[in-house]
Order: sequence, then C-alpha cells, then structure tokens
Amino acid sequence: MKIVSIIGARPQFIKAAVFDKAIKKRGGFHNILVHTGQHYDENMSKIFFDELEIPRPDYNLEVGSGMHGAQTAAMLEKIEQILVKEKPDWVLVYGDTNSTIAGSLAATKLHIKIAHVEAGLRSFNKLMPEEINRIVTDRISDLLLVPSKNAMELLAKENLSDNAIFTGDVMFDSILFYQKMAEEKFSLKNITNEKEYYLATVHRAENTDDRLRLQNIFTAFSEMDKPVILPLHPRTKSKLDGIKFNDNIKIINPVSYLEMILLLKNCSKVLTDSGGLQKEAYFMKKPCITLRDETEWIETLNGNWNFIVGTDPELILEKVKVNNFDEQKEYYGNGNAGNNIVDALLNYK
Repeated sequence: MKIVSIIGARPQFIKAAVFDKAIKKRGGFHNILVHTGQHYDENMSKIFFDELEIPRPDYNLEVGSGMHGAQTAAMLEKIEQILVKEKPDWVLVYGDTNSTIAGSLAATKLHIKIAHVEAGLRSFNKLMPEEINRIVTDRISDLLLVPSKNAMELLAKENLSDNAIFTGDVMFDSILFYQKMAEEKFSLKNITNEKEYYLATVHRAENTDDRLRLQNIFTAFSEMDKPVILPLHPRTKSKLDGIKFNDNIKIINPVSYLEMILLLKNCSKVLTDSGGLQKEAYFMKKPCITLRDETEWIETLNGNWNFIVGTDPELILEKVKVNNFDEQKEYYGNGNAGNNIVDALLNYK
C-alpha cells in the first residue's frame, strides 16, 4: 500500500513518526513523506531527524510563510504534482495546519482517499484558521482517525461518525516512546539550573500580537512563587520590547522535542497557549493552565488537570495555586494509536 503523508511543521513530523514506526513493524507499506515547508524551524536540521530517529522527507516543497491564501495555494499546486506522479492509495494528513487543508484538497480533487489523523477536534472559534482547516478536512476525508472520545461525539453530531474510528492519540504513543530517549540523551542541568519551576510557552498570535494580553501574561508570570522557564522563539522574543516583567521569568532559546519532554517531566505545572503541550502535560500528569479562551482538548479540563484562563492575571494566579486533582481517565487511548491507524487503513472498505 502506497501512502503519501503531508506534513508542514515540527509537531507533525513527530506524529508522522509514530505512524512510520507502526508500518515498519507490519511491512507491505510504502510511506512517502512530503514536507510542505509551511513552518521554517531552525531545529529541523539533520540533528532533529537523527535525534528522534525520524525519516527525512522524500519531498521538501519549501513553501515558507505568507498570507493564508497564497501559502495554501502554493502548497496545493505542488502537492498536486507529487500526487499525480506518485499515484498513492491514500493521502494521510495530520491536525489542522494549512498543510493539512492543502493536502486534503489536492487529494480529493484527484479522487485519492484521504485519512485525517486527529479528526473531530473543535474549538468552536472560527476566527482561528485552524478551526476552518479541521472542519473542511473532516468533511472531505474518507477516513477520520479520532484521538479522543469527545471528538467521536462531536463528529456524530455533524453526521460524520460513519467514517470515524477511535484510534487514540498519536502524541500519547510519542510521549511513551520518547520519554526514555530524552532521559538517555539529555540532562536537565544542561537546560536549566532551576530545581523547581513552572514551564511556560507563549506563541499564538492572539497573545503575542496583542500588547495587553501579552503584558497580562507576563504580569502573572512575574508574580508566581516559582521561576518560570520560558523557551521563546526569536520572533516572539522580539515582541517583548516594552513588556515589563520580573527576573523570575527565565527566558531560554527554543529547545528540541526531547529537551521539552525533559523540562515537562521535571516541572511543577505548565502554563501555555499551545494545543499540543496541554495534552502532553495531561499525559505526564502535570497540571496545566491554558492561556487561551478555549481548548480543543476539553477532556483535560476534568479533575482540575487543566484550566482555561485566557490572559486574566488574577485568574492565572488563582488557578496555579490549585493542588487537588482527580484520578485521570483513559480519554486518549492506551498508547497504541499508531497500530490502530494501520489497522484502520488495512480494514477500510
């Protein structure tokens, strides 16, 4: 079976690696990796692929950043050429980026079957381009590979459950696999000297491009009872001109995926506007305070494991003090999503 996997950002490579490992155990698959180049990431060097034991892409389209329409159109044109050449049985897309929607549109217009990994997620905020991408991709996909029970319920409400299969979350597989590798390859003391700390990430445009929201976040961080370790991309760092904060906020350079896992494992709590890190915090039993006004991962809100706080400093500081948590439930499968995805492809009729 020939598959073309469309990916455009570092987290999607990590998700695709879970699937790639699963098919290598089975045999009989030819998986062609297409990197759209949607997100330039200096960490995606040879070291990135070697460190995580991830196969390098067969195609790199080098589309780069830009306006949504131009970027998606450029990817659509180039992906179409590859699909005409390769003639795959399936196109696999991940998540909700412009690469996801471009790969889906190219495939459906060529009548190639589409499988959507992480299907069924909804923020119910159509101001987010990711929400549009995931809704459209789910509508045109032949196979919806669903990471959570709640996502299955949402797809049923949209009359899409006939094509939906609960596989569990590929990021749960990834955390289980890479946690041990992180401990073998890295030492926490080479990343930070802090013994107790909160781990934070801030990258969404809704926060970084709004001066009030950004200042509110840093005001809250400045009043916390522990140091706040904040890996920050240079693009976001440039937004801090004029933002006031205290020296308990420890800004460090961006870290690799394995280093992030190590930081996550050793932190007290997580403060983030990232979708993926909310989930990874849950997998590693780390309480999370989400610096957004909604989340796609509503299961994590149960039992005080995650709080939606927006950028209200008082609410952020209130929720970071919560220390009573219920026992977690198996919302995202059992760490076998990669194999479940392979089974879904093989059993599709």
